[in-house]
Amino acid sequence: MKQQVLVVEDDEMIRQLVQIHLEKEGYQVFTASDGEEAKDQFLIHSPCLVILDLMLPKLSGEEVCQWIKEQERNEVSIIMLTAKVSSEEKIHGLKIGADDYVIKPFSPEELMARVEAVLRRGGQFCQKISYDGLTIKPRKGEVWLQGEILTLTKYEFHLLFYFMENPNIVLSREQLIRQIHPHADTSIMDRTIDAHIKKLREKIEVIPSQPKRIQTVRGMGYRFVV
Repeated sequence: MKQQVLVVEDDEMIRQLVQIHLEKEGYQVFTASDGEEAKDQFLIHSPCLVILDLMLPKLSGEEVCQWIKEQERNEVSIIMLTAKVSSEEKIHGLKIGADDYVIKPFSPEELMARVEAVLRRGGQFCQKISYDGLTIKPRKGEVWLQGEILTLTKYEFHLLFYFMENPNIVLSREQLIRQIHPHADTSIMDRTIDAHIKKLREKIEVIPSQPKRIQTVRGMGYRFVV
C-alpha cells in the first residue's frame, strides 16, 4: 500500500505543485487549505507524513502540529513549510513535534528528498493501513474509526487486518478461517466465521447511510470494499 501524505497549504498553486510531485513519486496524497480542514483530513486518512504550512487560516500550522502530536505522538512525521524562520522559531517548532523545515521558495526536488529522508527515519513508527477513516495499527494492536479507538476481540482484529491487507478481493470462508483458526475443521467453522464478521460489521459500519465495508459475495465469501 502507498504511504499516505497530507499536504496542508493555503496557497493553491503550491499545494497542487507539491501534490503533483508526491504522486509522481508514488505517494497517496490528501490536501487541506486551512487548519480546521487539516484536522478533519487527518482523522479521515491517518497519514504517515504531514507537510504543513505555518501560516494558515483558522488554525496556525503550529496549532495543527501540536494537535496532531497529541493524537499520534511519534507515529506521524511533520515537515513544516515557511517563508522564513529564525533559530528560535525553528527550535520551538522542533520541540512541539516538527521533524524538518523547508524554507519557501523551495525546489520540488529538495522537498521530495526531505520527504524520503523523514519517512525513512520515522517509518518504523508508521505501521498502519487506513481506508476512509478506518485505521488499523498491527504492531500496536489498535483499530481507530474516525479518530476514536475501537475495542475488538482477537479474532475480529485478525479478520479486519486480513481484509484490509486484501481490499476489494473476494476472500472465501476457508481463507478467513485459516487466519484465525489455522488447524480448525473448516466445515465446522463456517457459522463461527459468520458470527465474527457480524460482530465486526456492527463495530466498523456504524453509519447506516454509508456503503457497507464488508460485503457478502453469495456462494464465494466476503469482500472488504474501499
